[in-house]
Amino acid sequence: MSEIPASASRAAGEIRVAFSRLRRRLREVAALGDLTPSQTSVLSRIERGGPASMSDLAAAERVRPQSMAAILAALTEHGVIQRAPDPTDGRRQLISLTEGGREAIAGSRRQREEWLARSLADHFTEAERQTLLEATALMDRLAEL
Repeated sequence: MSEIPASASRAAGEIRVAFSRLRRRLREVAALGDLTPSQTSVLSRIERGGPASMSDLAAAERVRPQSMAAILAALTEHGVIQRAPDPTDGRRQLISLTEGGREAIAGSRRQREEWLARSLADHFTEAERQTLLEATALMDRLAEL
């Protein structure tokens, strides 16, 4: 196994810190009410992937079924998810978003993107914005490894 170059180690640390800070800032800008990050993650997963069973969500989020049950109970209380029988397996239920859940996600996404666009327009040059676009492509590539 070859030695990791110092620049790779430095980049790894700086990317992790910058990504964490930006993620926290985006949560501040458009939090989904009093939902936890875990609850927000599950909502986003259902929005992207469509209806799913509790066990599928637990596996995708890498949590125990008991933890997912608690997350889903809280989301049900907030009125952002609904359950329906799985048409192919009557023993299972599929969890999907309610209209209110879809609206909450869309509104939150819109607020985050507006904050990002305004911040980029007000505080970055065109050349810096182009650099960020190039870096984003590299980070997408990194995420695919």
